[in-house]
Parts: sequence; structure tokens; C-alpha cells
Amino acid sequence: MTLVPLAVDVAAPVPAVRAEPLDRLPGTAADDPLLRLAAAWLLAYPTRTATVYRRDLEAWASWCAGLGVHPFAAERHHVDAWVRHLTTTPQERTGRPAAAASVARRLSALSSFYDHGIAAEVLTHSPVASVRRPRVSEESQAVGLTTDQVRALITTATTHSPRSAALVLLLTSVGLRISEALGTDVRDFGHDHGHRVMKVTRKGGRTARAVVPPQAVRALEAYIGERTSGPIFLAADGVSRYPYKSAYEQLDRLCKLAKLPAGVTPHSLRHAWATEADRLRVPLQDIQDGLGHADPRTTRRYIAKRNQNDRSPNYAIAAAFTSDD
Repeated sequence: MTLVPLAVDVAAPVPAVRAEPLDRLPGTAADDPLLRLAAAWLLAYPTRTATVYRRDLEAWASWCAGLGVHPFAAERHHVDAWVRHLTTTPQERTGRPAAAASVARRLSALSSFYDHGIAAEVLTHSPVASVRRPRVSEESQAVGLTTDQVRALITTATTHSPRSAALVLLLTSVGLRISEALGTDVRDFGHDHGHRVMKVTRKGGRTARAVVPPQAVRALEAYIGERTSGPIFLAADGVSRYPYKSAYEQLDRLCKLAKLPAGVTPHSLRHAWATEADRLRVPLQDIQDGLGHADPRTTRRYIAKRNQNDRSPNYAIAAAFTSDD
């Protein structure tokens, strides 16, 4: 198979690697063992997950390159220094230090990469094995949106274009991940026992059918028109799939037009969906199923604290203790 190069030049000596297990990996002896192990490791993951993990590995390889150390020769103190850098230095995309959840995910990806190398007998140790993982807050760090703010975004998207209207309504009323929405094809939009549904591919490659409410149905039908195949969301050429980066940038422009807070991302809309569902007293199990979460604790992180405060038992308890009755 053809190796996909990492977007970084690791200009550091490659440590000695056992030749026999390396021969079982993709690529040839002329390729950097890092690329060969990365290719073998990423084969086990769905495309979207593999893309994210590749970026995590690239970020780590770039850090190692700056130290003049090949990732195969890295030790725990190199990883500790990287974690400190991530958590204290503003990141290029956000202008803020990386959130604990982002750092934890990157360390999880690295741990998986090195464990794969050990299992393949290419590596003998993992520099991530004993690294302390940041404690992830039970409350999400995503920018929260009120009901009125989501309505303002929908109005702005509807005025902007059919594609923007269809995408924003799908994200806000169905609670999809941006990757799930952009990965849909026209044939995935169908019917199930009287409901309009969208077949989506969840994390881990699982498929699910999500109910699409009438408002989103109308927007999708207006955008799809007479098309019967191909991606639902199209790029500017009218043929290829709408790229994640382009959708992300378009949503950012729409948020500015709608005068929403800075830092809103596609994932913020998924959080808004969960928060609104909780406000409307939708059972946690149904919210969990709607988001496609395996663990209800993950779902609870999506629900903004303001809804939980509204239902705090403290009000009722204080009233009972101080009542004249």
C-alpha cells in the first residue's frame, strides 16, 4: 500500500528497529519506520477517526522534531513537556491553551500508537505509559448557546442559502456530529414507519437512523432538489463532498452574522441540542440514544449546567426548612 506522509519532517536519526517485525508492516525499507507503523496502526480505525488520530500523531511528531528526537526514541519526559506546552500555550486554531479533554484524547491516541508498535514487536516501550492524564471536567467546555441564540443562527442560515439552512437545521434539530452530517448521501435520507430519517455513521463505524423533524425535512428537500444520488452536502464544484474545513469556516461566518459569542463550533450546536432536550424534560436515556453515546456520563457533560441549576433540589429543601407550615 502507498504510505501517506505525515505533514511534518522528522529530521532526527531513526533509532535501531528490529528488521523482521518491521518487514511485516506496510511500505519498504526505504520508508521511515514511523510512517510504516502509522499506516498499520490507522488501518484499524474508521476514516474520520483515523484522520483525527493522524493529526494527533503529526502534532506529536512535530514536537519531537523541534527537540531533535525521533518519536521512536522519545521518553516520558518528552511527553510530559509536550503536555505542559499544550496546557499552557495558546493553540493556533483557538488562541487558547488546549482543553483537558483535547489533551486527554491526544494522549489516548499516542498511547494506542505506541501500544500497537509494542504488539507488532517493532517497539519495546511506550513513553506515554506512565504519563499522568489531565482530569477531564464533568462539565463541557464548549461554548453554550441559548434557545434564542440557536433561533438567530437558524434564521441567519435560512436567509443565507439552502445549503446553510439544511446543514444548520440538521445539526441543531437532530444533534449530529458535523462529520456525521457531512458524511451523508442523498440515499441515506429516507423513511421508517412513517418517520423521515437519516442514516448516519457514528463513531467507531456504527450506523444509526436518526429521526429528522419537519423543519429540517423541508430544508433538506429544498436543498437536495431533484438529486437522487451523491453526497447531500456538496462543495462549490457541485460534485464533491462539502469539506469539513469549509463547513467549519461557513458556520463561523454565520455565527458572526447572527452576533453569537466567539468560539462557537459545530460541536456547540450538538451541545445546544442536548441542553434543549434536557430543558424539555426529555429522559436522559433518550438524549443518550439521540447523541449516540455509549456512556450516559458522556451525555451529562453535554447538558449545560444552567438547566441543572434550574432543577436544583436546594430550592425545595430550603423552602421546606423555612416554611411556616
